[in-house]
This record gives sequence, structure tokens and C-alpha cells, in this order.
Amino acid sequence: MTAPAPRRLIAHLDMDAFYASVELLRYPDLRGQPVVIGGGRAQTPQAGPDGTRRYARLRDYTGRGVVTTSTYEARALGVHSAMGMMKAAALAPDAILLPVDFDEYRKYSRLFKAAVRDVAPLVEDRGIDEIYIDLTDIPGALHDDGRAAGEALRQAVFAATGLTCSVGITPNKLLSKIASELDKPDGLTLLDEADVPTRIWPLAAKKVNGIGPKATEKLAALGIVTIGDVAAADPAFLVAQFGKSYGAWLHAASHGRDDRPVVLYSEPKSISRETTFERDLHAVRDRPQLTALFTQLCVQLAADLERKGYAAKTIGLKLRFDDFRIVTRDVTLPAHTFDARTIRRAAGECLKRVALDRRMRLLGVRAGNLASLGELVNPAAAPAAWAAREPEPVYLSPMPLFDRTFDCTPD
Repeated sequence: MTAPAPRRLIAHLDMDAFYASVELLRYPDLRGQPVVIGGGRAQTPQAGPDGTRRYARLRDYTGRGVVTTSTYEARALGVHSAMGMMKAAALAPDAILLPVDFDEYRKYSRLFKAAVRDVAPLVEDRGIDEIYIDLTDIPGALHDDGRAAGEALRQAVFAATGLTCSVGITPNKLLSKIASELDKPDGLTLLDEADVPTRIWPLAAKKVNGIGPKATEKLAALGIVTIGDVAAADPAFLVAQFGKSYGAWLHAASHGRDDRPVVLYSEPKSISRETTFERDLHAVRDRPQLTALFTQLCVQLAADLERKGYAAKTIGLKLRFDDFRIVTRDVTLPAHTFDARTIRRAAGECLKRVALDRRMRLLGVRAGNLASLGELVNPAAAPAAWAAREPEPVYLSPMPLFDRTFDCTPD
């Protein structure tokens, strides 16, 4: 007879409206107001003649940006992440609009994660504002289902940052991810397998991490709307509709089954930088602006690589045009690098292979095929011969289909 698997206790900690909450530390007078994060430098608060701050309002925004996040007061008005700014302005015209400040968000991300590790060291980093934590071996955690440990985590995060978080604690990662959303903000939710029918099954199927928009749409077309609907479906039917692997996973996930361990460390597959323009940019008429943005992205990507201790052998380019078509190109270098000039030159080589015959909405640069600097003998010098080639500026061709208009020559 097979012995039952040992009991686990996994926490998912999710910061509450993270970017917006960080901004409220900087601008405490905005607490309790609808605030949207996603503007550019033009939305930076200005000091008035009387010393009070003057904030930009969402109604005055012009452009095609998207909402990065919003306070809970703005969410109550229907404003959510990834929503177009103009649509958000129609819903909440008087909301305060603040620019994105990723340097500040990364700072607070490091602070809250360090505070968590002081309480429970087995942490899986899942992004700037969320982590999984294995509480199984924390003294006393199994006796109170992790309640004391969960409270300690929330208190430690608040003491270190002044920010609140929500924590879900269950036997596995899948359930904990869902649980951390149930009592936001500043919530602690404890669940076990017996709670699945009452707390999990009534939720929308898309609440399961791994059921994306396309799967949600297909499930709805089949009359399957809630997690409980998925659980009630015949496993053979799910396999027939979604394939053997995903169909079987849907059945298991809907019953709250997940045996994935907390992964303490994993190597990134790629690192990228990209920017969405406030307005569509034309390769000819907006050449100076595109050239500057192109250089800036490459410099930022090089700095990201160096800071994280990686070098890349593959450099890629990403463009999104005004018709929402996305084009990617990449090139493999002779050796790994984190040199900005080399990265910019490689991205320029990629650019030569794209027909710039439409306005652009987005520009991005990606570094792939990564190796840690510890694995390389001299990564900065290795691509020197490639980087030292004579610059090849990318200029306008007389044929519109082959416009190459913003200069890719390193400065």
C-alpha cells in the first residue's frame, strides 16, 4: 500500500496594488482617492506657487498608453490594469494620473522579499510583487495551518516597507495563488482540500492560474463557466476538447490538485526591454526620436544584464505596428556579451530585416541564450572583434517597402 504524501503548507504572498501603494507612500495626500499609474514624465506632480502639489488628471491625458495599475478606489470605478488610458479616462475622468517609476518599485520589491526571507527562507520569486513560500518546516506551522506564520509574514512586510500584502496558505501552489486573491487587500486566507467545493468551485474558471483568455473563451462556448463546472466535466470530454496534457491538467486543477514544489532558484531564459509609444511613430518623420529610444533600450538592456550577472549570445528585436502586427527578429553573436554597443549593433542588424512600411506602436530589444558571468572567462572582451567593425548606419532606401530610417550606428 502506498503511503500518503507528506502534508505540505505553501503560501502565496501578493502585494496589494503594489505600484500604486508605493506611490501612495510618496504622495500620502492621495490616500483614499482614485489613482491611476501609467503616465509618462508629463504626469509628474508639480509644486504650485503655494507649495502644494498639482497632480495630472486622467481626463487631461492624450495618447495611447495603457494603465499599469490603479488604486482600489479607481478599480471600483472600473479602471483596471492593461486598460487603455482613454477608456479609463471615460470611466474615471477625475482620477489622479501618476507616471511609472520602476526603479522605486524594484527597491520596494527587494525590501519586502528580504523581510519575508527573515521569517521563512524557502522562497520562490515569481515577479516584482509576488512570491511563493514553503512553510512546511516552519515550527508550529502545520499545527495551526500556517496562521501564525502568515501573520508574521504580513507584519514583517509592513514593518519593512509600510505596504500591505495578502497571503493565501494551502497545501499547494495552485490553491494558494487563488486564495491570496480572496480577501484582498491586507488579507490572510487559509484553505485545505475540503474547502475546494465551497470556496473554489464557485469562482470563474479564469481564476485558475493557467486558464488564459483563449481557454476561458472555449470553455464558455462549451457552457463551462466556473471552476466547479470544469470539475464536473467528464475528464474524457476535457481531453477530447483540449488535448491529452491540458485536458488532464484542467481536471486536476479544478479539483485543487497540484504537486509542484517551491523552486528556490531558476535561471532566466531571456531579459528584455521594450517601450510602447505615446503615439504611433513613423520611421522617416520620427527618426531622431526612434534613434534615441533605440539607443536607450539597448543601454538599459546592457545594464540589466550586467546587474543580474548575465551575458547574452542572442539579441532580438520586437516591433508592433499600428495594425497590431508583431514582428520579431534575432541574431546570434560569435560570443556572449553585455556590452551596450554590441547589443545595439546586433539589434540594428535585426532591424535591417524588417520592412518599416507602417507606423510603429512598440519597440523592444531582447537578450537571449544567456550564460552567467561565472560561467564565462571574459564575456566583455569576447565579442570585441564583432563590435569593432565599421559602423553601418541604417538609412532610408528609396523603396518604401524597405525603409531603414533610424540610425543604428552606436554613438
